[in-house]
Amino acid sequence: MDCRMIGAAQTGNINVLYELIQKDPYVLERIDHVPFLDTPLHVAASAGHVDFMMEMINLKPSFARKLNQAGFSPMHLALENNRTQAVLRLLKFDEGLVGVKGRGGLTPLHHVAQTGDVDLLIKFIEVCPEAVEDVTVRDETVFHLAVKNDMFEAFQVLVGWLIRSRHEAAQRWEKELLSWADIDGNTVLHIAAIKNSPQVVKVLLGHLRRDHINAKNLKGSTALDIQPDCPLDERQVDNYKGSVKDMIRKAGGLSGSKLPNKSISSIHIKSLRPKMSCFQKFATMAGRGRKGIPLEMRNTFLVVTVLIITAT
Repeated sequence: MDCRMIGAAQTGNINVLYELIQKDPYVLERIDHVPFLDTPLHVAASAGHVDFMMEMINLKPSFARKLNQAGFSPMHLALENNRTQAVLRLLKFDEGLVGVKGRGGLTPLHHVAQTGDVDLLIKFIEVCPEAVEDVTVRDETVFHLAVKNDMFEAFQVLVGWLIRSRHEAAQRWEKELLSWADIDGNTVLHIAAIKNSPQVVKVLLGHLRRDHINAKNLKGSTALDIQPDCPLDERQVDNYKGSVKDMIRKAGGLSGSKLPNKSISSIHIKSLRPKMSCFQKFATMAGRGRKGIPLEMRNTFLVVTVLIITAT
């Protein structure tokens, strides 16, 4: 960018911005053509100049989702520099900015979860609940990041919101996200065991099925097998009626060596063996037959198929 444009964004001088546009009407257009760049919006968001920032958004809305050379959007930079007012104004402009993926796949929602900014965390999940599904390039959820960074209050808020949410996908989220495995196969319970966090383990054990409690990571270890990074003192152990391992064991946790090895491939081999039941045949025919059929005919076809299967 031109030095005067950078200076205008750093100081929030809107008059200089329009002087530059008068001299060169394509100045912002050329900036937009660069795939990764600190735009004037990035600079203004970092500095917290809200008026300049909103003027720039009016002129170039596309800048709001653009990443700079370091892989950060304007909202990422506003969060990094604690420019809360700038974050809220960006959010008002586009609620979807909560889910913009930056460096490492981190979204603004991930950022507030790992830094423990509970006020913004609540605001983000209220306006853009779908962002809770986003994962980093390491397949980490917001729950992984909150626990990994010792942000127990943020973790509590996320779980509390999840179990109370009336979103149409909430039931699936509750089932999948608390037992989600990252790139190393570690679930949130694995991370809680690594961090030796009994309060997190206590919350998780109230929501996980036994098979999720005994999930193995890529090393074949369950949460019970994990050696914690730091030991608890006696007072902490007393507060939670035992260590993390005791809590997991009482909830039915087992060591990975005591569990059968069921690979995904072996499960698929069993399900794809040649012989098919009558029900599977009808279900396959139904699935093939309804492709390309208009919606009304498809619904009629499904009703007839169900009646045939029921009669059979």
